[in-house]
Amino acid sequence: MTVYQKCVDRLFGLQMFGIKLGLNSTRNLLDRLGRPEDGLNFIHLAGTNGKGSVGAMIAAILDRAGSKVGFYTSPHLVTFRERFAVNGRMISKHDVVRLADLVWAVADERQAPTFFEFVTAMALIYFREQGVDWVVWETGLGGRLDATNVVTPRLAVITNVFQEHTEHLGKTIGRIAFEKAGIIKPNVPTVTAAQNPTALRVIAQTCAQNKSRLIRVGRDVRYRAASGVRFNYYGLARRLKNLATNLVGPHQRRNAATACAAIEALGLDQVTEDHIRHGLQHVHWPGRLEVFSAQPLLILDGAHNPAAARTLALALDQFRYRRAIVVAGVMADKNVAGVLGPILSLADTVIYTRPEYFRAADPSRLAAEHPAPRGKTLVAATVPEAVEGARRMAGKRDLILVTGSLFVVGEARAHLTGRQTDILK
Repeated sequence: MTVYQKCVDRLFGLQMFGIKLGLNSTRNLLDRLGRPEDGLNFIHLAGTNGKGSVGAMIAAILDRAGSKVGFYTSPHLVTFRERFAVNGRMISKHDVVRLADLVWAVADERQAPTFFEFVTAMALIYFREQGVDWVVWETGLGGRLDATNVVTPRLAVITNVFQEHTEHLGKTIGRIAFEKAGIIKPNVPTVTAAQNPTALRVIAQTCAQNKSRLIRVGRDVRYRAASGVRFNYYGLARRLKNLATNLVGPHQRRNAATACAAIEALGLDQVTEDHIRHGLQHVHWPGRLEVFSAQPLLILDGAHNPAAARTLALALDQFRYRRAIVVAGVMADKNVAGVLGPILSLADTVIYTRPEYFRAADPSRLAAEHPAPRGKTLVAATVPEAVEGARRMAGKRDLILVTGSLFVVGEARAHLTGRQTDILK
């Protein structure tokens, strides 16, 4: 076993401490590390779905404009190194080991950090060392008590609010919105693409309390579908026609408009129309309606909550295929029926499987409780077995859809590309 793999395995072992919402542990850890977050410029993102796509778009635009941009995201698909990137380049294995050693050296057993707290500290050290101009900073869970909320950003972005993680964030949209709105800081502008009236009311109230300017997609900035995948953007000051992003799906227009609004809200004169156009057309964000092959059509999408599953089902309308073979695995603590319902409605055959992760639902139980409404329901012990089974039965005009969890998509992508995955067990 390599030094890097030993390091990552030790980090994954921190999951024994589970999810621990609150900021004191992270703040104390960062104090012992010399407050690496000080002096960095953050764009803080929260939301149920889309925050990764919006973050990737913002990072791509700033990159095109000549900025040095750090991007912190989770979870990873194939390798832990994806979580920290600078201008699209992942952190090196050597730096992962080195940074982990720095954090282990100051970790206090009396206030043992969770996995996410520890990794957040690593990211902040790395971005400070790299001298980045901007940090696109994605929350892990919620916002108010998420470990990333120890920073004061230059801009807050809340993509949308749906019911998710109700055991941690609350059972109502209002409560969940309150948690996500916790990233809003005094006098820091906020962009939101949220549409739910209750969520919007909570976000607006929080902005008012913090004297934070609220910029709403659909009111203060607008977009309209144009020909094909293109759209027109009507922003705070910019009017941009025939924009397009290389991320697939009609929902990405709203995400792109949100990214454009964020760039405008930052007030950066050096970002030109060409930077925005080229940035949106060169976004790298795999595993989200990713077309991996054409014959058969093989799509990877990590939809893991009901809203994302509904968006996926609608987005598939733009593709033409004969039969749909769905490879699905879901986390047992998710709304399993809500995730599978929209997907199963499309499936001629479904192959249930599970990634190598302790939270994964048993595929045999999934098959018994959620059979395909038409066609076959099969079970495969591993994700690679499920993918290969789907490929054997698919014709050139068929669709293979791998979905239900980013962990499933990550293992499928590792298998399809011949790469070794850092399994988050």
